[in-house]
Amino acid sequence: MSLAKAVVTGVVFRAPEKRFTQNNVPVSSFVLNIGDREEMLIRVISKRTALDEVVSGVSVGDKLLVEGRLQITSVKNDSGAERRIYEIDANTIEAFGGSSATVSSSSSDDIVKFSQEEFSDELIGEDEIPF
Repeated sequence: MSLAKAVVTGVVFRAPEKRFTQNNVPVSSFVLNIGDREEMLIRVISKRTALDEVVSGVSVGDKLLVEGRLQITSVKNDSGAERRIYEIDANTIEAFGGSSATVSSSSSDDIVKFSQEEFSDELIGEDEIPF
């Protein structure tokens, strides 16, 4: 099951691994602990080449902010007990602390820029408010 957008912060619990699909597409993954008092682990998956540089610089103990699509999968283990696996397909990964590495996979076409002339400094009159 895939849910909407999720933004989490946590500490890297397991170092990143990089593997390749049959079509030679790189897929990086690492485990993030988002729990304060007890472990709550989420696997972070990055299929975007724009995030490769940030993921390659991640090590155990680093504090990160991850934004992406949350996915929940249920699996049964050998004893028959059901277990849930939480994963985030990352769009953005941001490191806290020492380095300010932030990478987002959105393209520059998605960014809308406004010039100062498009906005006036006067307030909207009360007659113009629709509610």
